[in-house]
Amino acid sequence: MKPDTPTPLPHKVRHLVIVLGDQLDLESTALQDFDASQDVVWMAEAAEESTHVWSAKQRIAVFLSAMRHFADTLQTRRFPLTYTRLGDSAHAGTLAQQLKQSITQLQPARLILTAPGDWRVLQSLRAVADAQALPLDLRDDTHFFSTVREFAAHAKGRKQLRLEYWYRGLRLKHGILMEGKAPVGGQWNFDADNRESFGKAGPQNVPPPTRFAPDRTTQEVIALVNTRFADHPGTLDSFGWPVTREQALAALQGFVAERLPLFGLFEDAMWAGEAWLYHSHLSCALNLKLLNPREVVQAAEDAYRRGHAPLAAVEGFIRQILGWREFVRGIYWTQMPEYAERNALDAQAELPDWYWTGDTAMACLKDAIGQTLEHGYAHHIQRLMVTGLYALLLGVKPQAVHAWYLGVYVDAVEWVELPNTLGMGQFGDGGLMASKPYVASGKYIQRMSNHCKGCKYDPAQSIGPRACPFTTLYWDFLERHETLLKKNPRMAMQLKNLARLDAPTRSAIAQQAAAHRLEQSATHPSQK
Repeated sequence: MKPDTPTPLPHKVRHLVIVLGDQLDLESTALQDFDASQDVVWMAEAAEESTHVWSAKQRIAVFLSAMRHFADTLQTRRFPLTYTRLGDSAHAGTLAQQLKQSITQLQPARLILTAPGDWRVLQSLRAVADAQALPLDLRDDTHFFSTVREFAAHAKGRKQLRLEYWYRGLRLKHGILMEGKAPVGGQWNFDADNRESFGKAGPQNVPPPTRFAPDRTTQEVIALVNTRFADHPGTLDSFGWPVTREQALAALQGFVAERLPLFGLFEDAMWAGEAWLYHSHLSCALNLKLLNPREVVQAAEDAYRRGHAPLAAVEGFIRQILGWREFVRGIYWTQMPEYAERNALDAQAELPDWYWTGDTAMACLKDAIGQTLEHGYAHHIQRLMVTGLYALLLGVKPQAVHAWYLGVYVDAVEWVELPNTLGMGQFGDGGLMASKPYVASGKYIQRMSNHCKGCKYDPAQSIGPRACPFTTLYWDFLERHETLLKKNPRMAMQLKNLARLDAPTRSAIAQQAAAHRLEQSATHPSQK
């Protein structure tokens, strides 16, 4: 319980320690040499952080609630704190404006900041420090296994950057799932064991997700979001994300105990109406820094060592954290700011307006977007091979897809979201992140889910009234980009299949794809 009276601010402030909404960690480097007799923690809510992309209610609420809970923790531990809420009379607007106002009031000698997860935020805070002629001590974010400098050294001189080599190096360096210098089980990657579908019977006896009833603080946030951001997408009726360190640890324990053993087997599978399945649901807590990736990886490895979870499941899960999470961070910070503007396929379409409502006849998209708006969550295959795949095949501008993903998912911080969306999902970087465009027809979705059963569209058809838009657009994508894709040996088989289509069929597909694009051309007001 926080004290009735806040710790008084020191008369003369040495360090104003900035804590952002995704830095909710008492072990943060910004707090390492904190002296309560002369330092002050600075936190501020800013409407701009929910409106620079059209953020969904679940995402806004999880950040605000977690920030307020962390502020309570700081007060309980007697940290001098200045915290500005949305709606406070002292609120100046943006993070930068609020920081400038606080500097004027407190007159600190120095600003301290752990490196943010967003290029835009970093530049705006640097600009404030420069304008106020204040030194800014920018410290490493040690919530990772590696540093950006290490990734830059790894990338230097390489013609291609590939996750697998980076991941193996980190496994060796940190001794994770290793027996000496060899990987446990004799191989680095168990993907071949981790691509099962549920079969006709569907998922059986899936453990429920670890969710948390909103306490008074979260209820206040929910009321605020529903009032102030009433026109933003989504709903808060089901809000149950961990917003404290204690809740995050409980979520980790629940995943390892109940879902990790079958995580690997079904990590790519989908099923209508089943949002949670065997996934961890920990990325939000990790990205808010309520969990440390080291303790998450250790918990998974311990589960394997004691025989609770099979190696394929544990390796697949650890690779998501030790591999992809570290890899995309390196890509982001070594490639920004130019990276955000890349568009290797020259995609120019806008995102259809139903991405904000889920109002579409395509069953897989309706389900994935519906649960996204309800929970602020979709698992990686729904993001890559449903919502992302459709946007890629349709030819949507990567920047529009990026803005949607950054706005709707509770775990979306730009350092992790942008490379995954623009690079992995949309091939906007031309292959820096991924070795090929991740494209498939509707048959992939049919194989990995039950979405096609009962859908008005048939994934086996590319032409006609029942043609699956995924299948039509898939062949059209290969046709439109054939010259570019021929340079990629990993696309050889798909292009060989394209070559089997005769000229009349290709022409009919192109016409059907053009008609479909015209039907989807309406855009959401946030894009106009």
